Amino acid sequence: MLPETKVSFKTDNAALQRLYDTAEAKCLNNLRLFGDRQVLVEGGGYEKIWLETQPMGGEMYAKRNMTAALNNQLFFMETQREDGRIAGSIQCMPDGSVEPQFNKFQGFCFPWHALNIYYWLGEDRAFLDRLALSLEKFDEYLWRTRDSDGDGCLEAYCVYDTGEDNALRYGDSPVYCTTDYPPEVSSVVPMASMDIMSFSYSARDTLAEISRIRGDGREEEWRKAADDVAAALKAHLWNDEKGACFDKDKFGNVMPTLVHNNLRCMYWGSFSKDMADRFVNEHLLNEAEFWTYLPLPSVAVNDPLFRNAPENNWSGQVEGLTYQRALLALERYGYEKIVTRLGKKLFDAVIKGGYVFTQQFDPFTAEPSRVGMISHEPLAAGSEEAFQDSYGPTILAVLEYIAHIWGVHMNMGQLWFSLGSGVKYTYEQQWGEHVYRIESDGETARVLFDGVEKLCHACGVRLITDLQGNLLDTRIIE
Repeated sequence: MLPETKVSFKTDNAALQRLYDTAEAKCLNNLRLFGDRQVLVEGGGYEKIWLETQPMGGEMYAKRNMTAALNNQLFFMETQREDGRIAGSIQCMPDGSVEPQFNKFQGFCFPWHALNIYYWLGEDRAFLDRLALSLEKFDEYLWRTRDSDGDGCLEAYCVYDTGEDNALRYGDSPVYCTTDYPPEVSSVVPMASMDIMSFSYSARDTLAEISRIRGDGREEEWRKAADDVAAALKAHLWNDEKGACFDKDKFGNVMPTLVHNNLRCMYWGSFSKDMADRFVNEHLLNEAEFWTYLPLPSVAVNDPLFRNAPENNWSGQVEGLTYQRALLALERYGYEKIVTRLGKKLFDAVIKGGYVFTQQFDPFTAEPSRVGMISHEPLAAGSEEAFQDSYGPTILAVLEYIAHIWGVHMNMGQLWFSLGSGVKYTYEQQWGEHVYRIESDGETARVLFDGVEKLCHACGVRLITDLQGNLLDTRIIE
């Protein structure tokens, strides 16, 4: 029996309340049945579960629906090939059958989120064991098939391996690749990739944590294996003069485009603290590069390959998916205050855009790009569905930033109570038989466990506790 979960958020800020209520309602649009099992699809025209979004999206939705949250992990493990490859996307066919698709990686937002589901499940050992086997097999697959020149740096073979649809930096690369060897028709791929290296780091880093939990004696082995990947990533792709990573084309030439993928590396944890600090301070917060009116364009706005294209295109515009990943990316490295700033900027953009949840936004105006998408192809002009809404990553980003500024969050067996200031609110999280609640007047907040006050603190901080309410840490979020 899965634990029942439910969230309630009430505030005296009318626009924020409408934003939250609208996001909650529209997220329900993305629940589907794959066969007889409920999942949360990406939405906004994307009807599959994608490896780059939906394990993460499912884990975030665990606050509200454990069935979909768990299935969004299990489908990728259950359809994994014998050789270790995980499907880049999974589609439900008209007859109800489920089709795993192995023609791209399409990102890897899976290991950390699946591990957090282990805690949401109440520390289910069978699930943990299954996850460990899946990650180990996938890591072996990566190193067996994605280092074609044997130099110790993993490679992308097609545009959709890293989910950068229509990105100009990929040049003449194929969109898909169904083989375990690189295509010969491109001048760019096989591309030495910070993303694919980080896939391996994330798998090994998570395996180290699983070994610690299980006490199986392999934690040190997996930690060294993860550290080896991080060292190789830095040696091959980090430019110390510029304070960022840059991929290399098939000929070993540095690809000079400054991309947000460095923030993705932070999401996977493959950067050292010093590397993350440099990228954040020199680039992410640079108004000429990534800290635009609405921050986080896919490509630095002063880069020659930046394009402010409103359709599905990772050459420039701000992506809701990037905001979704930025939470973990920044909190891993202690940038809670930036998370709060980003969340409020995203709230303003969606509110001013009419409470629609699109995939992309203009970085200079924060206007939502309202072009609808189906299967990565733009809809015809005048189509009834050409107005995109209910894009899951943007919806979930909004809901998660609210939880990380004014709410309750379950993180690896800990409870995070974020006491944002400025608004009167209550936030309540049900998890099984327990209810965790924040009551705040905007200046001081009370934290209650099952109706009993455990903590009281001035706003502007995050209180981290164990499941019994014992205070473990306090972090400044404003």
